[in-house]
Amino acid sequence: MAEPLRVGLAGLGTVGAGVIRLVEANAALIARRAGRPIVVTTVSARDRRKKRSVDLAPYTWDDDMVILGERPDVDVVVELVGGADGPALACARATIEAGKAFVTANKAMIAHHGLELAAKAEAAKVALKFEAAVAGGIPVIKGLREGAAANAIERVYGILNGTCNYILSTMEDTGRDFADVLREAQAKGYAEADPAFDIEGTDAAHKLSILAAIAFGSQIDFPGVDTTGITRLKAADIAQADALGYVIRLIGMAEAGDGQLFQRVQPHLVPFDHPLAHVDGATNAVVAEGNFSGRLLFQGAGAGEGPTASAVVADLIDIARGEIGAPFSVPVAELEAMVPAPTGHRQGRAYLRFMVADRPGVLAEITAAMRDAGVSIESLIQKGRAGDAGAVMVAMVTHEGPESAVAEAVRLLEGSESLTEPPLVLQILGD
Repeated sequence: MAEPLRVGLAGLGTVGAGVIRLVEANAALIARRAGRPIVVTTVSARDRRKKRSVDLAPYTWDDDMVILGERPDVDVVVELVGGADGPALACARATIEAGKAFVTANKAMIAHHGLELAAKAEAAKVALKFEAAVAGGIPVIKGLREGAAANAIERVYGILNGTCNYILSTMEDTGRDFADVLREAQAKGYAEADPAFDIEGTDAAHKLSILAAIAFGSQIDFPGVDTTGITRLKAADIAQADALGYVIRLIGMAEAGDGQLFQRVQPHLVPFDHPLAHVDGATNAVVAEGNFSGRLLFQGAGAGEGPTASAVVADLIDIARGEIGAPFSVPVAELEAMVPAPTGHRQGRAYLRFMVADRPGVLAEITAAMRDAGVSIESLIQKGRAGDAGAVMVAMVTHEGPESAVAEAVRLLEGSESLTEPPLVLQILGD
């Protein structure tokens, strides 16, 4: 058998420990599938004294993760430290410049610096792999880049953040409000102590921008992702959606055409009969629509030690086989620079929720704004007092129409003394 592929591992948290356990437990199987053994030779982390969940005695320790790729006993570096910049980015640059392959689970770094790193990897003729950066153990990047390579992808969308999905599906199951379920998610380890990246939609936006680049052969445009999180959702919204035949899920969606790229992360109402409506808990799911393949669904664990380590080691197996390939499906020079697509002309149905003062004339004011903006109302429900300082909830679903009309109706209501908080607008996911 050929010489082993020697791995330098930066980051010894949950996923790093999982990589070591997986490489050790499945060593013989991995060697047969890769055509050569894969062995970890050197490890590095921020704190050498910290107690780890794996035995590090067999491995060389290097205090400087940045120069792991310069070591003669390392063929490929795996970075699991995280962060868009800092040591992770320095490690990536140094490894590739040293002519070594690089594997990462760092979606923030790829979203912000992926094009630069891909160009460097192409110039150095080394592999840059990041399957674990999107949807954990689900092979969605490989599926788009290889399995669906013959297709023009028309749309890619899905549930890209397990923390948000856990919160929303728990609110759905229990009827509890957002803040209460968030605290539970933190206690169970599904949410970070500072959950902002997850609940504000940033994490999903990082992943969506990577998927869009691979799906459409476009340059990554993370700043172009229109991002809204789940923090404004109430238990009443979940209940109302259920009564209407929907669940609420945080959906990342991207489409491309005519040199324009549409990217949005936003809570959506998802029909009961849609595959994404049944994705519960911390699970991720991605739908890709190809012009010949039709709808493809990738679903599975979106995070965690085992699934993420599985994706990392799958990348290592590809490298051991000598597979390099363009990180974003086509060479960087051929990635199209698309402009953000305007959204006003997009057609669809929407759910609007208003928290209003309990007094006469409020409903007439809202419906007048809808009329003046050209929004056709399909259904309207007024609830009793919601406990928010006497506020009353008014919810409606629109007929299909341009998003610009709904935006205009909301604009017409700006500053109204009848509203106790800004309206909430959610799109309804269509077929």
